[in-house]
Amino acid sequence: MASFDPFNAIIAKAEKPPVHALEGPLEGERFAVKDIYDVAGMVTGCGNPQIEAESPRAERSAPVVEKLLAAGAEFVGKAQTDELAFSLMGQNSHFPHPINPAAPDRVTGGSSSGSAAAVAGKLADIALGSDTGGSIRAPASFCGLVGLRSTHGRIPLQGIMPLAPSLDTIGWFARDIELYDRVGAILLGDDAREFSLTKLLYMPVLEQLLLGEAETDAYRAMFVEVRPHFT
Repeated sequence: MASFDPFNAIIAKAEKPPVHALEGPLEGERFAVKDIYDVAGMVTGCGNPQIEAESPRAERSAPVVEKLLAAGAEFVGKAQTDELAFSLMGQNSHFPHPINPAAPDRVTGGSSSGSAAAVAGKLADIALGSDTGGSIRAPASFCGLVGLRSTHGRIPLQGIMPLAPSLDTIGWFARDIELYDRVGAILLGDDAREFSLTKLLYMPVLEQLLLGEAETDAYRAMFVEVRPHFT
């Protein structure tokens, strides 16, 4: 595995980068993808050297990759993943471990480890990952990024290595909520279904587990903001 940066985040670059739109809502933004996503002309290695050696180059990119390209984002490379996307630590034994730019003496979290490191290290502005049991949420937390698990089934999974299809979801990282929201508008689109928020889940006991007054005050203030949205 080659490394193209000091964070061991980007592990492969396209010999012929996929064409991206010159204008669009993501014009000027750069993106990386976890190495479980197909990118036309590249091998999808899934964090496993044998799979990488034996797999053909993808004939087309995953639809979510195509959407980012069509929105004007520039592809910068494939990012390291835990082997077969099966870990929350971000330490693939086959490759040099990604370095957490936000805390170099700590792990990035996984399994979308390289994606998080690439964004935190400003090698990319956006990075696609996946979340089956925390593989977006953990690295986002560890690396100081915005990253959430999308609703299961909300974004199609074609062109992506399956881990547990009944739980797999697509996710992405950004350094700020404004860009994160722009990516969401493209990948999620409009949802014709309407859901009424009828119950606010509130756990008073959680206040006792928080670290200090500032955290408790922030927790309480959060409910002041969201309560009007519930019927």
